[in-house]
Amino acid sequence: MGRSVAGQNEMVVELTDLTAGYASHAAIHHLNGGFARGSLTAIVGPNGSGKSTLLKTIAHLLAPMSGSCHRQPGRALAYLPQLSELDRAFPARVVDLVALGLWQRRGLLGRHRAQDRDRVTAALAQVGLDGFATRPLDTLSGGQLQRTLFARVLVQDADLILLDEPFNAIDDKTIRDLLALIGHWHAEGRTVVTVAHDLSLVRAHFPQTLLLARSAVAWGDTATVLTDANIARARSFQEAWDEAAPWCAPEGQWRAA
Repeated sequence: MGRSVAGQNEMVVELTDLTAGYASHAAIHHLNGGFARGSLTAIVGPNGSGKSTLLKTIAHLLAPMSGSCHRQPGRALAYLPQLSELDRAFPARVVDLVALGLWQRRGLLGRHRAQDRDRVTAALAQVGLDGFATRPLDTLSGGQLQRTLFARVLVQDADLILLDEPFNAIDDKTIRDLLALIGHWHAEGRTVVTVAHDLSLVRAHFPQTLLLARSAVAWGDTATVLTDANIARARSFQEAWDEAAPWCAPEGQWRAA
């Protein structure tokens, strides 16, 4: 189970025997654990290991096939999907995308107030996009678009933040700036869960890690989780699966470290 941070035992998300996936094909199997309030966790694992599925289940975009995913009531959530899921051809401006982060407060058709416009402007400045408010989305680089999405997360002011591969296909400076923003959220006591691929980046910036290969290979302190042995186990486990495979590995074959 994910460990608490700074002595905090309050679980914002609890997973109990969770199995979830798409079209009756499970992508994650019998997952047990939780994310403590104020924790900063990376989810890593091979391609197809269920990382994005887990985030979508926590966000309640997918329903569990079995087991449960309980999110603490009253906790505002911000979910940032992969860049590839965003239609960049949609005729919208940077300010329009960022302002979508206000819909939980104002509703999709609600009128924005002066403080809302100030919040959007401040968020754009915080991510380094001063002067970009009226730029069309299809004119942005990958890094600029990811900064725009982070600005949307900022205006949501959420307690629980889910980030799906936020560092893919962006420049090094943007990665550094976004990591600094994630560190700021962590310092504020928000709960941040991030899917990532770069293990050196995870080791340097994420205190907690879930190593996933359709089930939890290891979950806890990053230095303990990201051992050569655990990484090799995750890779070999994932490679044993195919579309026709049963939901679960043989009893006792794989267990979290």
